[in-house]
Amino acid sequence: MANRQINSENLAMKEVLIAMHKLGGQVTRKDIRNEIRDSSEVISEAEVDKTLVSKKTGERYHPFDYTMNFAVKYLILVGFINTDDNRTLELSEKGRKVNFDNFDAVKDVRPFLEDSSSNELKQKHLIEIDSAKTATDEETEEDQWREDLLDALMKMNPKKFELFCRGLLTKMGIDVDDKIGVRYVADGGLDGFGYVRSNDYRTTRVALQAKRWQSKVSSPEIDKFRGAMDKYNAEFGIFITNSDFTRDAVKTARQGTRIITLINGDEICDLVAKYNYYVEPVTTYRLKDFYTDKD
Repeated sequence: MANRQINSENLAMKEVLIAMHKLGGQVTRKDIRNEIRDSSEVISEAEVDKTLVSKKTGERYHPFDYTMNFAVKYLILVGFINTDDNRTLELSEKGRKVNFDNFDAVKDVRPFLEDSSSNELKQKHLIEIDSAKTATDEETEEDQWREDLLDALMKMNPKKFELFCRGLLTKMGIDVDDKIGVRYVADGGLDGFGYVRSNDYRTTRVALQAKRWQSKVSSPEIDKFRGAMDKYNAEFGIFITNSDFTRDAVKTARQGTRIITLINGDEICDLVAKYNYYVEPVTTYRLKDFYTDKD
């Protein structure tokens, strides 16, 4: 079991660096996870999304998240990644210059982790682990509203969810048609339709599909939506779901002459916050160490 975990971490280290290079070098852990899930050639989508139930707490968790976080910690420790707050990660000069044809975690990372003579390295590792735990706890607190929102969307009936999506598109500057897709039945497979004015003289037609699902949206659903777009000569489409899209669905949406924009649950949260859509921003404070440190 230990060897299997080490091998998984070694594989993840290279995939983390590849993902960071693709994304421009400055990212969050969530960005890395999503990029690996959507694009990795060696780590499958199913492996990233796999969930288990903890025997101790009974809560569900993603094993890959632990593997990836350890991979990130090791890469920080040996200098491939820099971070000031343990949230925003940046490729160091060493990380930017890495040669993926030759990179091997067994020789480029592990020996430095196992160097028992480096007390400075050990101390840095302990500090990194402590700060990572603190950052994770803070992120969990700050993201609670996102979990609450997605839970509320999941409990909506389909009609209300479509109403929510049309309202969000209106906030985004789309002139939503008051007839097409609003009747809820016999709408030609669309949940909304609208017009976007991109400049002083050009207006384009956009179709909306909204799916309130617990599982991921697959590629056949994208194909069906593209077919429904033809009925109204939509020039592009927006597919919104409270859940997520499979890797094949993402590829299908990017094919052809009419690319379909995919908005998953995480992006819904970002848009709701950006446009203050049925939410109220709350300012709070977190005490610094001054108040908790022993005299």
